[in-house]
Amino acid sequence: MQERIRYHKINLEDRELMMTMYAQDPRRTCEHCFANNYLWQSVYPAEMAEFDGCISVRFYDGADLYYDFPSGPGDKQQALERILEWTKRQDALRFYGLLRDEVELLEKWHPGEFIITPERDIYDYIYETGRLTTLAGKKLHGKRGHIHRFEENHDWRYESLGPDNWQACLQMNQIWKRKRADKWDPDMEEEFQVVNQALQHYDKLGMVGGVLWADREVVAFTMGESLGGDTLAVHFEKAFPEIQGAYPMINQQFVKHECQQYRYINREDDAGAEGLRKAKMSYVPDILLEKYMVVRK
Repeated sequence: MQERIRYHKINLEDRELMMTMYAQDPRRTCEHCFANNYLWQSVYPAEMAEFDGCISVRFYDGADLYYDFPSGPGDKQQALERILEWTKRQDALRFYGLLRDEVELLEKWHPGEFIITPERDIYDYIYETGRLTTLAGKKLHGKRGHIHRFEENHDWRYESLGPDNWQACLQMNQIWKRKRADKWDPDMEEEFQVVNQALQHYDKLGMVGGVLWADREVVAFTMGESLGGDTLAVHFEKAFPEIQGAYPMINQQFVKHECQQYRYINREDDAGAEGLRKAKMSYVPDILLEKYMVVRK
């Protein structure tokens, strides 16, 4: 009988192990990092375990439990077999956000045992760093125009996120919420709390961020995290939408100043939100990373 897999709640002490494993087995999916899994635990309770030279992360979405594909330099097939055996008595074994090559391994090792469904709402939007820096080309002409007007209309500066401006970003996030009081909903509150937590623990999470000032106030900030290879994922981006050009400006300045060592920028999925999909498509992604939901039959 195999030893029980011992999952535990993800905590700050797990960061070094998780990032080491991800760095030895890099992928470009936005779930493949520590901070994203850690910060969203208040909404999607997450756990991790280490076995067979791999780590496994699982999380709850309501009553449903989802697993990721084992990550790390170890024996993924053996780790997967452990998960399959351990979950035999569950009502359903579900995998979330698997990549095409991971699905192919599942089909190779266990042909015909899984229902595999592409899930467009969780496809990641990935862009070449150089293109987000220069915004060159006809398709991005509008972005350059918005940035030009921002530069003309404001006395502005960009700063790396750090101890000198964390508090100003927390205040900006509070103002951002207050301005939307008439349409505030539970999903917005969840993200608001997660962003606050990210700012409060920023120094311990290993993230990188940027802050945009205009006329002596913070009008935008952003935070991201390395995915362990050639890609950085942008987890949060906040700007006052009434300030023309604030969103494209923080996007470009952050990439220009903090992300030049990466080949790609992953701006995550659109969660099926029409406005978000339109905004992400307007930057013309170089890769629309397909991800799959997988359920054992």
